[in-house]
Amino acid sequence: MDTENTIKLNRALYPISFFYGIGSWFRNFMFNKGMLPTEQFPIPVICIGNLTVGGTGKTPHTEYIIRLLKDRYKVAVLSRGYKRKTNGFLLATPESSSKTIGDEPYQIKQKFPDIIVAVDENRRRGIHKLLDLDENQRPDVILLDDGFQHRYVTPSLSLLLTDYHRLIYQDKLLPVGRLMESKNGALRADIVVVTKCDPDLKPIDFRIIEENLALWSHQLLYFTKIVYGDIQPLFPEETTSQNPKDIKPDTTVIAVSGIAKPELFLEEIGRYSGKIHPFTFADHHNYSKKDIKKIQEVVSASEDAIILTTEKDAARLKDNRYLPEEWKSRIYYLPITIDVTSKHYKSFDEVILKHVSEFKKSRI
Repeated sequence: MDTENTIKLNRALYPISFFYGIGSWFRNFMFNKGMLPTEQFPIPVICIGNLTVGGTGKTPHTEYIIRLLKDRYKVAVLSRGYKRKTNGFLLATPESSSKTIGDEPYQIKQKFPDIIVAVDENRRRGIHKLLDLDENQRPDVILLDDGFQHRYVTPSLSLLLTDYHRLIYQDKLLPVGRLMESKNGALRADIVVVTKCDPDLKPIDFRIIEENLALWSHQLLYFTKIVYGDIQPLFPEETTSQNPKDIKPDTTVIAVSGIAKPELFLEEIGRYSGKIHPFTFADHHNYSKKDIKKIQEVVSASEDAIILTTEKDAARLKDNRYLPEEWKSRIYYLPITIDVTSKHYKSFDEVILKHVSEFKKSRI
């Protein structure tokens, strides 16, 4: 894969990137030498993170691990709650919103109401708060969402995600590229996951990626792809579920997304309709009155149009005070999960389950 042909780089910003790299290297050097404190904990702490700014699919991978563990262990997810309007440690409740805990934690709590979801920008403090809960609430395992750069915590198992369409060895440091630290940071991970893979990857493609990642012998490498579910109504009480096959090629679909990389979302919609009006915004975008008005102009022009958004955006739109009442019967979201393909003889599931089980046994 040729970097020049796959990703855009802001080459004019190389001087700034050089100094950014020095700062990033020095920070990691301080941690590696023990000059900055890091802490381990007496329960399994599984970190799901990346080296790049957004767009690798952390939330669906976190949800995959939740499904794997939740019937065996008491699971907690700890996130910083990016772009929330609150500060400090908060436990999610049924009354929580995307504004109070962030859109991804809100999405996870809505899908898995029986697990513990907490937010804290200070992950070490957040873990201590979770461990201080009453015995009947205290988690058996903590999933640290987007915590790879939060080195004040040493996870018991670390998963690093890299997007197949923007692999870390093709990228550059900010602001030239999207790397938050050198690609060598991948060597801290126990498991590297190449996400959003094309379904028709050939064996040679796997080998090329494996060779270019140049991982240590103890590191495991997995490949995952996105699997889209059936379209779901954002307001079930206002409408019925819309099945993708009910969308005709001439159905007007207004595609609304505020994610890092909307291309796959738009590509999936394109399988069903040839009349797509895309509205793309920045990742974690908070929809303003002006944004809604702009979209409404297209909605009003078509009586049979449906509004389709991502699962992540659904969390922000559901409690948006500017959302027109008429949208409630026309707005849907497209849920996603992941499918794991592995070159290794051990499955991804077995590795995760074995880690949690053996960690807990070692503490008895």
